[in-house]
Amino acid sequence: MSKALFIAKTVLISGLFLTLFFHSIAYSAAEQEKPIVITSQTLIADNRSNTAVFEGAVVAKTEGIIIYSDRMKVFYSDFQGKIIRINVSGNVRVHKGERAIFSQEANYFGEEEKIVFTGKPKVVDGGNMIMGTEITYFLKDDRTIVKDSRVVLKKSGE
Repeated sequence: MSKALFIAKTVLISGLFLTLFFHSIAYSAAEQEKPIVITSQTLIADNRSNTAVFEGAVVAKTEGIIIYSDRMKVFYSDFQGKIIRINVSGNVRVHKGERAIFSQEANYFGEEEKIVFTGKPKVVDGGNMIMGTEITYFLKDDRTIVKDSRVVLKKSGE
């Protein structure tokens, strides 16, 4: 196989992998308003600044998705309680089945409907990995951008 064909195939496979992974997260979070259960060692709710801060062994669970982190800060609107932004930091892990994303920080932006993973983000699915300096997923467009990407694909039959 030529080097150009191998690179094109690698980019296509990694793009499909990221799209399927992020789409499954977005779909699961949106489908039928499933409850999200968040546990932590402490919760500080501040209605004046419209924030809720979860600290210490944070675990957020919803239908088939689990998010682990050291800290999660939720910013919401004062009128409807709509989530504007979520900042998750410290040993961030997002698991759905055999797929996982690891990073030091993740930010969800409600209005733009995007999630940005920073701090050595890495997506793992079986033996396949995608790494970069920043991974941005646009929920509405079902599109992913990986800065400084590095893709490791498991060979077929291994």
